[in-house]
Amino acid sequence: PAMTSPSTSAPEVVTRFAPSPTGFLHIGGARTALFNYLYAKGRNGKFLVRVEDTDRERSTEAAVKAIFDGLSWLGLFADEEPVFQFSRADRHREVANILLETGHAYRDFLSAEETGALRDAAKAEGRTFESPWRERTPTVDDLAKPHTVRFRRPADAPVVVEDAVQGPVRWDSASLDDLVILRSDGAPTYNLAVVVDDHDMGVTHVIRGDDHLNNAARQSLIYDALGWTRPTFAHIPLIHGPDGAKLSKRHGAQAVHEYAEMGYLPEAMRNYLTRLGWAHGDDELFSDAQAIEWFDLSGIGRAPARLDFDKLAHVNAHWIRLADDDRLAKLTLDVHLARGHALGPDDEARLMRAMPFVKDRAKTTLELADQTAFVLKSRPIPIEGKACETLAGDSGERIGRLRDRLALFESWDVFALEAELKAFAEEEGVGFGKIGPAARAALTGGSASPDIARTLSALGREESLGRLNDALQQTI
Repeated sequence: PAMTSPSTSAPEVVTRFAPSPTGFLHIGGARTALFNYLYAKGRNGKFLVRVEDTDRERSTEAAVKAIFDGLSWLGLFADEEPVFQFSRADRHREVANILLETGHAYRDFLSAEETGALRDAAKAEGRTFESPWRERTPTVDDLAKPHTVRFRRPADAPVVVEDAVQGPVRWDSASLDDLVILRSDGAPTYNLAVVVDDHDMGVTHVIRGDDHLNNAARQSLIYDALGWTRPTFAHIPLIHGPDGAKLSKRHGAQAVHEYAEMGYLPEAMRNYLTRLGWAHGDDELFSDAQAIEWFDLSGIGRAPARLDFDKLAHVNAHWIRLADDDRLAKLTLDVHLARGHALGPDDEARLMRAMPFVKDRAKTTLELADQTAFVLKSRPIPIEGKACETLAGDSGERIGRLRDRLALFESWDVFALEAELKAFAEEEGVGFGKIGPAARAALTGGSASPDIARTLSALGREESLGRLNDALQQTI
């Protein structure tokens, strides 16, 4: 289900999520998208998506689809059509030319080899690399040769970014070399494209991972050179694994679609990811509406957040309990089908009936499938091994008497069934422990199921009596 927020007049706040399409929506990217979404929606603003697809080797249609599938599953939809960065290269070149005209950029005719040699020499001497073309004026002949365009960083002035999460961050401009903004083939580079796109899209707040913090220094200088207002930067710490190391394959799931396959609900992922690195008092469980109302940049911590699968399971269990039974039945049926179950005509109805009796005990939809496998079994259910032993002798005869009694019983309400089973045990003069295992063996073949009254109620009257009859025929 998608998250919604009130519709409003012209937005003051515009945020964006700007993924590079490299194969899937990473869990860290999902949280960044969510933070941008919540910040915009809580301020009646706009949330936009820009695909940074300038790396043509890696930006495949499949990779772009994987990102949008992940955002769609999470219920994070942009307020406008997505922007594709590669398609805007002419605009990026136009801005590079403005920087050239105003003296904030220059043409560099060094070859890649010459640049490498001068860079190595500068490094050996402990200084920042600088192209000799910074102070040269090219001739008409020079202009015909291949060259890059570099941004001319201001000399000596420090760069300060007032970061909404990290606080003021300061760089000595001498430590930043003159950034290439156009490659020799005319292709714009990342930092130029980002500034132009954010400006043209009206982005007011750039909320992203703190691995981009150094880019903020370079991008701020480009904003300043163009006379454009800098956005508010907010660089959020990355997500680490449970052991505190940077998240990697060895920690398990990294992609959003893997969490879907592991049986987590999108609203649980939103709740969990919002809380991962951000806090509102001690609140752990909150609705989408509360997240939109409460989320602010001041609540984001400066330390890396640690993924905690136990906490995620706890949050997911909470949202499973609150979910509609028909929705859970559909999700659980999908799990059964993925496990090779052959679809039966009334499978969804069976799962719907069982859902109220199992949803309080499941942490994922995979566990819901484990706990509902008994209702999807086809009759006659084979009763083998231990289940068969349970129905031997007195127990089998007792199940026969239970079947006869239940056949006369019309109400199949779980509370009425509980009272009936209790009365039956008293009449038999035994504790229910003598009846439960044999009844479960007869009804499920020994599979996991809730208590017997709930199992009967989940199966329904006709199916329950049919299974009891089948079991008695097999074991007599």
